[in-house]
Amino acid sequence: MASHRASKADAVPAELRTRDRWVRHSATKVPLTTAGTAASSTDPRTWTTHEHASASSAGVGLGFVLDGDGIVCVDLDHALMPDDTPNPWAVEILRQAGSTYVEVSRSGTGLHVFGYADVRQGRRIRREGGYAVEVYGDGRFIAVTGQRFNGAPSTLADISALTAALTA
Repeated sequence: MASHRASKADAVPAELRTRDRWVRHSATKVPLTTAGTAASSTDPRTWTTHEHASASSAGVGLGFVLDGDGIVCVDLDHALMPDDTPNPWAVEILRQAGSTYVEVSRSGTGLHVFGYADVRQGRRIRREGGYAVEVYGDGRFIAVTGQRFNGAPSTLADISALTAALTA
């Protein structure tokens, strides 16, 4: 296991674990209920607690639903180089994010930056160099790994300045 990865999903912040917005997901990142049927990122009747989702064997992993309450995720695709260090463009985004929960994505090459901000309309941003950044706060689910990146805290911080800069 790489040094930047936490051993268990206990690293997932309480701000996420205590909200009943958990689903499972398939290998192709389709949201599933704990029974293995289709879930929806916009239908709370298909969501459950972290405890129930964690206990389920449906699909291949956990997902957290963003519902517009101020918890957001900045998804950095291909942010890590083969030696597990962040690409230069990702270093700047992580610096701007400050001290908030960051995890390694399911692919092992991306990062999820979670925090608080007002993001209603999600955006996929293609930057110079071809890398992609996605900013979401509502109507999406994020495949959560619980693999903290480089000792990131297990708490969420205000990342409003970051999301404003990214979406400007």
